[in-house]
Amino acid sequence: MRLEQRIARLLIYEIIANTDDDARAIVLVLHWAGGRHSEVRMPQPKVGDHRHRTGPNAEGVVRRMAGARPDHEIAVSLNRLRLRTGAGNTWTASRVKSLRQRQRLVDYDETRATPLLTLNQAADRLGDDATILRFTGTSYRQPRQECIVVVGEEEAAMALMSVHVTRREPVLRGRPVGPAGGYEKIDGTLCLGVDPTRPLHAQITDLDRAPRNGAGLVECAADFYLLRPRDGARGNGALLLDVPNRGRKLALAMFNSTLRAADPATEEDFGNGFLMRHGYTVAWVGWQPDVPRVDGLMALDAPVARGVTGLVRCEFRPNLPARQLPLADRYHIPQATMALDDPEARLTIAAHAGAEPVMVPRPSWRFPDPTHLELDGGFVPGRIYTLIYRAQDPAIIGLGLVAARDTAAWLRFGSAADGNPCASTLERAYAFAVSQSGRFLRHFLYLRLNEDERGRRVFDAMIPHVAGARRGEFNMRFGQPSLSGPESVGALFPFTDVEQVDPLTGARGALLARQAARGGLPRIFSINSSAEYWRGDGSLVHTDVEARTDVDTVPEARQYLFAGTQHLPGALPPPDADPNTGGRGLQMFNVVDYSPLLRAALVNLDAWVRAGIAPPPSAVPRLDDGTAVPAEATEKTFTAIPGVRFPDRIVRPARLDFGLQWTRGVCSTLPPKKGAAYASVVSAVDADGNEVAGIRPVELRVPLATFTGWNPRHPDQGAPGDIMSMMGSTLPFCRTADERVRRGDPRPSVAERYGSRDAYLARVRAACAELCALRHMLAEDVEAVVARAGRQYDLFQTPACSVGRGG
Repeated sequence: MRLEQRIARLLIYEIIANTDDDARAIVLVLHWAGGRHSEVRMPQPKVGDHRHRTGPNAEGVVRRMAGARPDHEIAVSLNRLRLRTGAGNTWTASRVKSLRQRQRLVDYDETRATPLLTLNQAADRLGDDATILRFTGTSYRQPRQECIVVVGEEEAAMALMSVHVTRREPVLRGRPVGPAGGYEKIDGTLCLGVDPTRPLHAQITDLDRAPRNGAGLVECAADFYLLRPRDGARGNGALLLDVPNRGRKLALAMFNSTLRAADPATEEDFGNGFLMRHGYTVAWVGWQPDVPRVDGLMALDAPVARGVTGLVRCEFRPNLPARQLPLADRYHIPQATMALDDPEARLTIAAHAGAEPVMVPRPSWRFPDPTHLELDGGFVPGRIYTLIYRAQDPAIIGLGLVAARDTAAWLRFGSAADGNPCASTLERAYAFAVSQSGRFLRHFLYLRLNEDERGRRVFDAMIPHVAGARRGEFNMRFGQPSLSGPESVGALFPFTDVEQVDPLTGARGALLARQAARGGLPRIFSINSSAEYWRGDGSLVHTDVEARTDVDTVPEARQYLFAGTQHLPGALPPPDADPNTGGRGLQMFNVVDYSPLLRAALVNLDAWVRAGIAPPPSAVPRLDDGTAVPAEATEKTFTAIPGVRFPDRIVRPARLDFGLQWTRGVCSTLPPKKGAAYASVVSAVDADGNEVAGIRPVELRVPLATFTGWNPRHPDQGAPGDIMSMMGSTLPFCRTADERVRRGDPRPSVAERYGSRDAYLARVRAACAELCALRHMLAEDVEAVVARAGRQYDLFQTPACSVGRGG
């Protein structure tokens, strides 16, 4: 079918449809590539004269409810009665509207509207027992000339308004993948209706300014994608909602150890099949309004606050020369400037991280169009540019948080009548999110949003992965949900799960305080790599803001450092440049693959929720045992390694003031006023420079190199004393004692440590057994880890790798 569609798109340039009223015919004119034309004529059916005519029962419901209820509520009632359209589809608001217009029925009139009642409320009104109403299947009754619309308790509390499925098909040709059997994919769009009057929603910035439908709800539409066992009863009963990272699906890449795929279809796309073999239902939902719908990226259509204006802050740090840059982070949709000649707009430039920004004269730069910035002489790689300008009509960003919650609630609690393909098959719901979307989960918990419209806990567990201590611009006016810089609102206090006081500002707070007080706190695994610690905020999750004392988390949470790792799992061999940003490092990139640790973490988390089996204790650097130290304290160990450049500066987040209106999600002061920096620490290191705290993977237990969470920027890309974003380093050991002596490397060589490849692999296998005993690795991963260790050994024995990039 897809091949036929592609051929048609190539051959047909345009199709024009018209009607011939005299002949009662539909006329299609096909304009072919190359200039030829064809005409196709077909009879035009009379109104209602077609094979997909709607049945009389459905038409009767619409006649009785038209005018008194909005179209989307009529659709809910029709679906509740299991009535279908003439084509056999479920009802949506647009389908009800089409039928109503064909039947010349009246539009919704608020003056005729009656309260929407639950089954129990209707029973009270009618003097009947709710059980009798449920048994009779009555959807509406009209005693005493009163129209009462009855919906089940689920519908009264279900934020989902309609489901539009564009594709539903088996994957891997229906081939079984483990005990859960074959899987299917479902692709489509969810239309959600958010009640702005609910007290919990009052904290969504500008929701009160959004347009409302006839039922008083704020509508938004989210891209939706689902992978589920075709026989839901054979799954493990758990939903894993993967919050897209800048519109990208990451769960399969992270757990199944495969490349990212926008539309997984091949065996390679499913990698080792871990999530499928374990029976997970995996879902994605678009939540960012600024994500473009290209290359399979997932987005949210959110309303805007019309007529609202305000300041926007953009930060740019190019890795390549450029004359123009979009007014957005990377590839996201820019927020247009209100005026090309805005005299208040200002641009600053800083030579490196932490440097004092310098104002760029206004004549030297301009807006060539409303969504781009142009600078005379071009933008210099490595320098940090900050633009402040005025925009209007901001999207209501906070609806993304609600969309993720309500999608999970629908999949978990919704009925088949709601169009839920997972009805009655899911017992548990987990949220997983990486990096910027991990910060999204932290913000979600901070706003205590883990409950649906009926007050039920939505997520039983969460893994905010490599999020550090930050939140993000996920609920603010003119927010950029993709932005994650140290001077964005995501770097605001508080950071720890439990209450802390900032002695300098007097601020008091905790990430989880409001959710814990309200109830519905999920089990939480906060997992970070070394990179989050070296960028300056990772340790703020578990220390006070002055790095004087350790701060333990709540009983429902665990905190882990994957020692010696970079932001995302390392590749073997490592790439020459960061595939996300094009950034290059002075050293070889970190090759440690922490995916086996992540898979074990998910198994531990599931066992905790499903069977009450407590997971391994938190494993992070601690001040009380000396495993947490200032980053600068490790300099002597690293600079003793030949060719290594220690970072010129360690940047830590500062106290920020965005103005008096920030309590409403409005930044009235941009750039923010900066105060003193928070104190932070990293893991102490051993004599090789490898980290001693946290969960130490096989690569650190049986090392062939020093592995770090930091890597200096490459001199060709500017600011070489700064740490590059997200990437770590691999500093291989010398192969032999002679080579070590010749280079002056204090670290024992590979030959001195292991003697042979076989002896090294025997040590690796023993380390795997230790990790399995600690429940930080699964037995199913051992052989793959040993095989990868062998490939790493072979790579590091080559002369080029033995000295590393910086040697």
